[in-house]
Amino acid sequence: MELQLFKTLWGHSGSLAQAADEAIKSGFIGLEGNADLPRARRDELLAVLQLQRLDYIQEIVTAGGYVPRRNDTVQEHIADVHRQLQLGRALEPRWVTIIGGSDAWSLEESVRFFGETQELAARLGIACSFETHRSRSLFNPWSTLAILERLPDLRLTCDFSHWVVVMERQLDEEWDVVREVAKHAHHIHARVGYEQGPQVPHPAAPEYLGALVSHQRYWEEIWAIQRDRGYAFTTMTPEFGPDGYLHSKPFTREPVADLWAINSWMGKNEYAHFHDWHARMD
Repeated sequence: MELQLFKTLWGHSGSLAQAADEAIKSGFIGLEGNADLPRARRDELLAVLQLQRLDYIQEIVTAGGYVPRRNDTVQEHIADVHRQLQLGRALEPRWVTIIGGSDAWSLEESVRFFGETQELAARLGIACSFETHRSRSLFNPWSTLAILERLPDLRLTCDFSHWVVVMERQLDEEWDVVREVAKHAHHIHARVGYEQGPQVPHPAAPEYLGALVSHQRYWEEIWAIQRDRGYAFTTMTPEFGPDGYLHSKPFTREPVADLWAINSWMGKNEYAHFHDWHARMD
């Protein structure tokens, strides 16, 4: 099984050509980002992907932003998915990661959203997975398990950092949850969360080694299940980001680290970690 890495466009402030160049130089095989862009920017993204022969994962965020509008209905979330799936079709994504639903919904509302969105994507012939994300229906392990019991074919983009901050603890003592969720994992967002935040200042910092190792155990569980199922490759997007995630100094708001340096380090570290794990499994 091979590990394939994608560069997130979240927080990238340069040109798309620069993003592609950075991805290639760091051994990443594609980009991941939103297609809900001005037409010119979307055309630029398509040109860069084709020129550099990079794969693409489309990200969809429903109901306005990473924190959804509180009063948008299930049907409005589904309509938002439909609109953005159409926007991204020309980019020919390998699949689409959807950040959708609401943490304020009932179980029935969440099941309806995921079920009908799955059916919509299937009709359009587009593969999709749903991210475990704060403020959304999959905001904690137990809500997620309840939804998975109703929708056993649901595929997930696993970002465990969200759950760590929601729970205020790592998932090491919730291994039954990790194992069950890993059975549904399609893609990994590799960000390291700690008890009071979704993103450590830098994953290489020794004071956060425990958090890094915990997350690596979660990812190994996913890899093991995928390997046993005969997957030819597994995919990961290092996804340290801005917007309050990246720590900054008081008063000056100067970032404590360079965002791309963190994600590049994460990719290289996990590439080595994956190959070490794979050798131990052989």
